[in-house]
Amino acid sequence: MKSLVDQVQETLLMGPGPSSVPPEVYKAISQYSLGHLDPFFIKIMDAIKAQLREVMKTTNAITLPMSGTGSAGMETVLVNLIERGDSVLVLINGVFGGRMKEIAERLGADVDALEFEWGTPVLPADVKAQLAAKKYKLVAVVHAETSTGVANPVEEIGKLVKAHGALYIVDAVTSLGGMPLLVDEWGIDALYSGTQKCLSCPPGLAPISMSDRATEVIKKRKTKVPNWYLDLTLLMSYWEGSSRAYHHTAPINMNYALYAALKLVLDEGLETAWARHRDVHLYLIDRFGELGFTMLVDEPYRLPMLNAVVIPDGVEDAAVRGRLLDEYRIEIGGGLGALAGKIWRVGLMGYNARRETVDRLVDALKKII
Repeated sequence: MKSLVDQVQETLLMGPGPSSVPPEVYKAISQYSLGHLDPFFIKIMDAIKAQLREVMKTTNAITLPMSGTGSAGMETVLVNLIERGDSVLVLINGVFGGRMKEIAERLGADVDALEFEWGTPVLPADVKAQLAAKKYKLVAVVHAETSTGVANPVEEIGKLVKAHGALYIVDAVTSLGGMPLLVDEWGIDALYSGTQKCLSCPPGLAPISMSDRATEVIKKRKTKVPNWYLDLTLLMSYWEGSSRAYHHTAPINMNYALYAALKLVLDEGLETAWARHRDVHLYLIDRFGELGFTMLVDEPYRLPMLNAVVIPDGVEDAAVRGRLLDEYRIEIGGGLGALAGKIWRVGLMGYNARRETVDRLVDALKKII
Protein backbone atom coordinates (compact mmCIF):
# COMPACT_ATOMS: atom_id res chain seq x y z
CA MET A 1 0.00 0.00 0.00
CA LYS A 2 1.29 3.43 -0.94
CA SER A 3 2.17 5.53 2.10
CA LEU A 4 0.43 8.83 2.80
CA VAL A 5 3.74 10.69 2.53
CA ASP A 6 4.25 9.33 -0.98
CA GLN A 7 0.91 10.88 -1.92
CA VAL A 8 1.87 14.45 -0.97
CA GLN A 9 1.57 16.77 -3.97
CA GLU A 10 3.81 19.73 -4.65
CA THR A 11 2.02 22.98 -3.80
CA LEU A 12 3.03 26.53 -4.61
CA LEU A 13 2.99 27.98 -1.09
CA MET A 14 2.02 31.64 -1.52
CA GLY A 15 0.36 32.13 1.85
CA PRO A 16 1.73 33.67 5.06
CA GLY A 17 4.12 30.74 5.52
CA PRO A 18 5.56 28.24 5.17
CA SER A 19 7.06 29.18 1.82
CA SER A 20 8.15 26.78 -0.91
CA VAL A 21 11.53 25.13 -0.38
CA PRO A 22 14.34 25.29 -2.98
CA PRO A 23 16.00 22.08 -4.22
CA GLU A 24 19.29 22.86 -2.45
CA VAL A 25 17.54 22.88 0.91
CA TYR A 26 15.63 19.66 0.21
CA LYS A 27 18.94 18.05 -0.72
CA ALA A 28 20.56 19.23 2.51
CA ILE A 29 17.80 17.93 4.77
CA SER A 30 18.07 14.48 3.17
CA GLN A 31 21.76 14.02 4.05
CA TYR A 32 22.92 11.42 6.58
CA SER A 33 22.02 12.19 10.17
CA LEU A 34 24.81 12.60 12.71
CA GLY A 35 24.82 12.56 16.49
CA HIS A 36 24.06 15.88 18.12
CA LEU A 37 27.56 15.96 19.69
CA ASP A 38 29.38 14.67 16.62
CA PRO A 39 32.43 16.92 15.95
CA PHE A 40 31.35 17.48 12.35
CA PHE A 41 27.85 18.51 13.41
CA ILE A 42 29.39 20.96 15.90
CA LYS A 43 31.32 22.42 12.97
CA ILE A 44 27.99 22.94 11.16
CA MET A 45 26.51 24.53 14.30
CA ASP A 46 29.34 27.05 14.44
CA ALA A 47 28.93 27.82 10.74
CA ILE A 48 25.20 28.47 11.23
CA LYS A 49 25.91 30.92 14.06
CA ALA A 50 28.30 32.85 11.80
CA GLN A 51 25.76 32.85 8.95
CA LEU A 52 22.99 34.13 11.21
CA ARG A 53 25.15 36.97 12.47
CA GLU A 54 25.79 38.02 8.89
CA VAL A 55 22.12 37.83 7.86
CA MET A 56 21.00 39.67 11.01
CA LYS A 57 23.79 42.27 10.75
CA THR A 58 24.98 41.67 14.30
CA THR A 59 28.05 40.65 16.28
CA ASN A 60 26.00 39.27 19.19
CA ALA A 61 27.65 36.25 20.80
CA ILE A 62 24.28 34.63 21.54
CA THR A 63 22.99 34.18 18.00
CA LEU A 64 21.68 30.69 17.28
CA PRO A 65 18.69 28.65 16.10
CA MET A 66 16.35 27.40 18.82
CA SER A 67 14.86 23.93 18.35
CA GLY A 68 11.26 24.84 17.60
CA THR A 69 9.25 27.05 15.27
CA GLY A 70 9.09 30.85 15.34
CA SER A 71 6.73 30.79 18.31
CA ALA A 72 9.44 29.00 20.29
CA GLY A 73 11.74 31.90 19.43
CA MET A 74 9.16 34.34 20.76
CA GLU A 75 8.82 32.41 23.98
CA THR A 76 12.60 31.99 24.34
CA VAL A 77 13.21 35.73 24.27
CA LEU A 78 10.42 36.56 26.69
CA VAL A 79 10.94 33.78 29.26
CA ASN A 80 14.64 34.60 29.51
CA LEU A 81 14.23 38.37 29.88
CA ILE A 82 11.02 38.73 31.90
CA GLU A 83 10.62 38.15 35.63
CA ARG A 84 7.42 38.46 37.61
CA GLY A 85 6.46 42.08 38.15
CA ASP A 86 8.61 43.50 35.33
CA SER A 87 7.09 46.43 33.51
CA VAL A 88 6.57 45.57 29.83
CA LEU A 89 5.17 47.59 26.92
CA VAL A 90 3.91 45.67 23.88
CA LEU A 91 3.10 47.55 20.67
CA ILE A 92 0.21 45.77 18.93
CA ASN A 93 -1.25 46.16 15.44
CA GLY A 94 -2.02 42.53 14.65
CA VAL A 95 -2.14 38.95 15.89
CA PHE A 96 1.52 38.47 16.74
CA GLY A 97 1.89 41.53 18.93
CA GLY A 98 -1.07 40.12 20.84
CA ARG A 99 0.76 36.84 21.33
CA MET A 100 3.73 38.60 22.90
CA LYS A 101 1.35 40.33 25.28
CA GLU A 102 -0.21 37.02 26.32
CA ILE A 103 3.14 35.36 27.00
CA ALA A 104 4.33 38.34 29.04
CA GLU A 105 1.11 38.23 31.08
CA ARG A 106 1.53 34.50 31.70
CA LEU A 107 5.01 35.25 33.05
CA GLY A 108 3.49 37.61 35.59
CA ALA A 109 4.75 40.84 34.04
CA ASP A 110 3.03 44.19 34.49
CA VAL A 111 1.99 44.55 30.85
CA ASP A 112 0.73 47.62 29.02
CA ALA A 113 -0.47 47.31 25.44
CA LEU A 114 -0.37 50.23 23.02
CA GLU A 115 -2.76 49.17 20.26
CA PHE A 116 -3.20 50.44 16.71
CA GLU A 117 -5.80 49.71 14.04
CA TRP A 118 -5.07 46.54 12.08
CA GLY A 119 -3.69 47.43 8.65
CA THR A 120 -1.94 50.54 9.98
CA PRO A 121 1.56 50.89 11.47
CA VAL A 122 2.67 51.58 15.02
CA LEU A 123 2.97 55.37 15.41
CA PRO A 124 6.29 56.50 16.94
CA ALA A 125 4.70 59.66 18.37
CA ASP A 126 2.29 57.54 20.43
CA VAL A 127 5.17 55.32 21.58
CA LYS A 128 7.17 58.36 22.64
CA ALA A 129 4.24 59.67 24.69
CA GLN A 130 3.74 56.30 26.39
CA LEU A 131 7.42 56.00 27.25
CA ALA A 132 7.32 59.48 28.78
CA ALA A 133 4.42 58.44 31.01
CA LYS A 134 5.92 55.28 32.54
CA LYS A 135 9.23 53.48 33.02
CA TYR A 136 9.56 50.10 31.27
CA LYS A 137 12.10 47.31 31.47
CA LEU A 138 11.18 45.97 28.05
CA VAL A 139 9.46 47.23 24.89
CA ALA A 140 8.36 44.71 22.23
CA VAL A 141 7.18 45.15 18.64
CA VAL A 142 6.64 43.06 15.51
CA HIS A 143 8.74 44.17 12.54
CA ALA A 144 6.65 42.53 9.81
CA GLU A 145 3.10 41.90 11.04
CA THR A 146 2.14 38.77 9.13
CA SER A 147 -1.54 39.03 9.96
CA THR A 148 -1.97 42.39 8.19
CA GLY A 149 0.95 42.96 5.81
CA VAL A 150 2.19 46.02 7.72
CA ALA A 151 5.86 47.00 8.15
CA ASN A 152 6.41 48.76 11.46
CA PRO A 153 9.03 51.52 11.81
CA VAL A 154 11.40 49.42 13.90
CA GLU A 155 14.44 51.63 13.39
CA GLU A 156 12.61 54.79 14.52
CA ILE A 157 11.02 53.07 17.50
CA GLY A 158 14.44 51.71 18.48
CA LYS A 159 15.81 55.23 18.93
CA LEU A 160 12.97 56.04 21.33
CA VAL A 161 13.48 52.85 23.31
CA LYS A 162 17.22 53.44 23.57
CA ALA A 163 16.65 56.94 24.95
CA HIS A 164 14.21 55.44 27.45
CA GLY A 165 16.73 52.83 28.62
CA ALA A 166 14.51 49.79 28.10
CA LEU A 167 15.40 46.52 26.40
CA TYR A 168 14.18 46.47 22.79
CA ILE A 169 12.57 43.23 21.58
CA VAL A 170 11.74 42.66 17.89
CA ASP A 171 9.75 39.91 16.21
CA ALA A 172 11.48 39.30 12.85
CA VAL A 173 9.78 36.02 11.97
CA THR A 174 8.60 37.26 8.57
CA SER A 175 11.14 40.01 7.85
CA LEU A 176 14.48 38.17 8.20
CA GLY A 177 16.05 37.75 4.76
CA GLY A 178 13.33 39.65 2.91
CA MET A 179 13.79 43.30 3.88
CA PRO A 180 16.39 45.48 5.62
CA LEU A 181 16.99 44.34 9.22
CA LEU A 182 20.04 45.76 11.03
CA VAL A 183 20.12 44.39 14.56
CA ASP A 184 23.13 46.26 15.92
CA GLU A 185 22.59 49.54 14.07
CA TRP A 186 18.95 49.73 15.13
CA GLY A 187 19.70 49.01 18.79
CA ILE A 188 17.75 45.75 18.96
CA ASP A 189 18.52 43.88 22.20
CA ALA A 190 16.65 40.65 21.46
CA LEU A 191 15.36 39.34 18.16
CA TYR A 192 13.66 36.13 17.11
CA SER A 193 12.66 34.74 13.74
CA GLY A 194 11.60 31.56 11.96
CA THR A 195 13.00 29.46 9.16
CA GLN A 196 9.87 28.99 7.06
CA LYS A 197 9.34 32.51 5.72
CA CYS A 198 11.95 34.42 3.69
CA LEU A 199 14.68 31.85 4.40
CA SER A 200 12.58 29.24 2.54
CA CYS A 201 13.54 26.47 4.93
CA PRO A 202 10.96 24.04 6.38
CA PRO A 203 9.48 25.11 9.74
CA GLY A 204 11.25 23.74 12.79
CA LEU A 205 13.93 26.18 13.94
CA ALA A 206 13.76 29.70 15.40
CA PRO A 207 16.86 31.89 14.96
CA ILE A 208 17.39 34.27 17.89
CA SER A 209 19.95 36.90 18.85
CA MET A 210 20.67 38.56 22.20
CA SER A 211 22.75 41.69 22.73
CA ASP A 212 25.40 41.84 25.45
CA ARG A 213 23.03 44.06 27.40
CA ALA A 214 20.24 41.48 27.22
CA THR A 215 22.69 38.72 28.13
CA GLU A 216 23.67 40.62 31.28
CA VAL A 217 19.99 40.90 32.25
CA ILE A 218 19.65 37.12 31.93
CA LYS A 219 22.79 36.51 34.01
CA LYS A 220 21.52 38.81 36.78
CA ARG A 221 18.03 37.29 37.06
CA LYS A 222 16.74 36.92 40.62
CA THR A 223 14.85 33.76 39.70
CA LYS A 224 15.49 30.83 37.38
CA VAL A 225 14.21 31.00 33.82
CA PRO A 226 10.77 29.35 34.18
CA ASN A 227 11.14 27.18 31.07
CA TRP A 228 13.92 24.57 31.24
CA TYR A 229 13.96 23.73 27.52
CA LEU A 230 14.31 27.38 26.46
CA ASP A 231 16.71 28.46 29.22
CA LEU A 232 19.62 30.15 27.45
CA THR A 233 21.86 29.85 30.50
CA LEU A 234 21.70 26.08 29.97
CA LEU A 235 21.61 26.07 26.17
CA MET A 236 24.87 27.97 25.83
CA SER A 237 26.77 24.99 27.23
CA TYR A 238 25.63 23.15 24.10
CA TRP A 239 26.10 25.96 21.57
CA GLU A 240 29.36 27.53 22.77
CA GLY A 241 32.87 26.56 23.83
CA SER A 242 35.58 24.09 22.85
CA SER A 243 33.70 21.23 24.50
CA ARG A 244 29.91 20.89 24.32
CA ALA A 245 27.58 19.60 27.04
CA TYR A 246 24.38 17.70 26.30
CA HIS A 247 21.23 19.75 26.71
CA HIS A 248 18.72 18.25 24.27
CA THR A 249 18.83 16.31 21.03
CA ALA A 250 18.93 18.96 18.35
CA PRO A 251 17.01 18.42 15.07
CA ILE A 252 20.14 17.52 13.10
CA ASN A 253 18.74 17.50 9.59
CA MET A 254 16.78 20.69 10.13
CA ASN A 255 20.07 22.39 10.95
CA TYR A 256 21.50 21.05 7.69
CA ALA A 257 18.54 22.66 5.92
CA LEU A 258 19.03 25.98 7.69
CA TYR A 259 22.72 26.00 6.80
CA ALA A 260 21.83 25.47 3.13
CA ALA A 261 19.09 28.13 3.20
CA LEU A 262 21.34 30.73 4.80
CA LYS A 263 24.09 29.93 2.30
CA LEU A 264 21.66 30.64 -0.55
CA VAL A 265 20.77 34.04 0.93
CA LEU A 266 24.40 34.99 1.51
CA ASP A 267 25.53 33.75 -1.89
CA GLU A 268 22.86 35.93 -3.50
CA GLY A 269 23.77 38.87 -1.29
CA LEU A 270 21.51 40.37 1.36
CA GLU A 271 20.91 43.64 -0.45
CA THR A 272 20.15 41.75 -3.65
CA ALA A 273 17.66 39.52 -1.85
CA TRP A 274 15.94 42.54 -0.30
CA ALA A 275 15.72 44.22 -3.72
CA ARG A 276 14.31 41.06 -5.31
CA HIS A 277 11.50 40.88 -2.74
CA ARG A 278 10.71 44.55 -3.34
CA ASP A 279 10.69 44.16 -7.13
CA VAL A 280 8.35 41.15 -7.10
CA HIS A 281 6.06 42.88 -4.58
CA LEU A 282 5.65 45.82 -6.97
CA TYR A 283 5.09 43.42 -9.84
CA LEU A 284 2.33 41.68 -7.88
CA ILE A 285 0.57 45.00 -7.24
CA ASP A 286 0.63 45.74 -10.98
CA ARG A 287 -0.66 42.28 -11.93
CA PHE A 288 -3.42 42.34 -9.28
CA GLY A 289 -4.37 45.79 -10.49
CA GLU A 290 -5.27 44.18 -13.82
CA LEU A 291 -7.97 42.28 -11.94
CA GLY A 292 -9.23 45.38 -10.14
CA PHE A 293 -7.80 44.37 -6.76
CA THR A 294 -6.59 46.91 -4.21
CA MET A 295 -4.26 46.62 -1.23
CA LEU A 296 -5.26 46.95 2.43
CA VAL A 297 -2.13 48.76 3.59
CA ASP A 298 -1.07 52.23 2.49
CA GLU A 299 1.96 52.17 0.19
CA PRO A 300 4.67 53.42 2.62
CA TYR A 301 3.90 50.68 5.15
CA ARG A 302 3.45 47.62 2.91
CA LEU A 303 5.55 44.54 3.44
CA PRO A 304 7.29 43.25 0.32
CA MET A 305 6.96 39.59 1.28
CA LEU A 306 3.38 39.54 2.65
CA ASN A 307 0.70 41.31 0.64
CA ALA A 308 -2.74 42.01 2.12
CA VAL A 309 -5.11 42.07 -0.85
CA VAL A 310 -8.66 43.36 -0.35
CA ILE A 311 -11.25 40.84 -1.56
CA PRO A 312 -13.72 42.57 -3.93
CA ASP A 313 -17.44 42.50 -3.24
CA GLY A 314 -19.10 39.41 -4.64
CA VAL A 315 -15.97 37.24 -4.46
CA GLU A 316 -16.22 34.36 -1.98
CA ASP A 317 -13.03 34.09 0.03
CA ALA A 318 -13.02 30.40 0.98
CA ALA A 319 -14.42 29.23 -2.35
CA VAL A 320 -11.68 30.92 -4.37
CA ARG A 321 -8.90 29.76 -2.07
CA GLY A 322 -10.34 26.24 -2.18
CA ARG A 323 -10.33 26.17 -5.99
CA LEU A 324 -6.82 27.60 -6.14
CA LEU A 325 -5.60 24.74 -3.98
CA ASP A 326 -7.67 21.93 -5.48
CA GLU A 327 -7.39 22.84 -9.17
CA TYR A 328 -4.09 24.73 -9.39
CA ARG A 329 -2.11 23.55 -6.33
CA ILE A 330 -1.61 27.15 -5.16
CA GLU A 331 -2.07 28.14 -1.52
CA ILE A 332 -2.80 31.68 -0.35
CA GLY A 333 -3.89 32.76 3.12
CA GLY A 334 -7.14 34.22 4.40
CA GLY A 335 -7.54 37.08 6.82
CA LEU A 336 -7.43 36.66 10.60
CA GLY A 337 -9.63 38.16 13.30
CA ALA A 338 -11.50 41.25 12.15
CA LEU A 339 -9.98 40.83 8.67
CA ALA A 340 -11.32 37.29 8.14
CA GLY A 341 -13.18 37.11 4.83
CA LYS A 342 -12.00 40.62 3.91
CA ILE A 343 -8.42 40.07 2.71
CA TRP A 344 -6.15 37.48 1.19
CA ARG A 345 -2.61 37.25 2.48
CA VAL A 346 -0.33 36.55 -0.46
CA GLY A 347 3.22 35.58 0.39
CA LEU A 348 6.24 36.35 -1.80
CA MET A 349 8.81 34.85 0.52
CA GLY A 350 12.33 33.71 -0.28
CA TYR A 351 12.25 31.14 -3.09
CA ASN A 352 8.74 32.32 -4.08
CA ALA A 353 9.77 35.94 -4.59
CA ARG A 354 9.87 35.47 -8.38
CA ARG A 355 7.76 37.04 -11.10
CA GLU A 356 6.78 33.64 -12.51
CA THR A 357 5.04 32.72 -9.24
CA VAL A 358 2.99 35.93 -9.44
CA ASP A 359 2.06 35.15 -13.04
CA ARG A 360 0.98 31.62 -12.11
CA LEU A 361 -1.27 32.93 -9.34
CA VAL A 362 -2.81 35.76 -11.37
CA ASP A 363 -3.47 33.48 -14.36
CA ALA A 364 -5.26 31.03 -12.07
CA LEU A 365 -7.32 33.78 -10.45
CA LYS A 366 -8.38 35.10 -13.86
CA LYS A 367 -9.81 31.67 -14.73
CA ILE A 368 -11.58 31.31 -11.38
CA ILE A 369 -12.99 34.81 -11.00
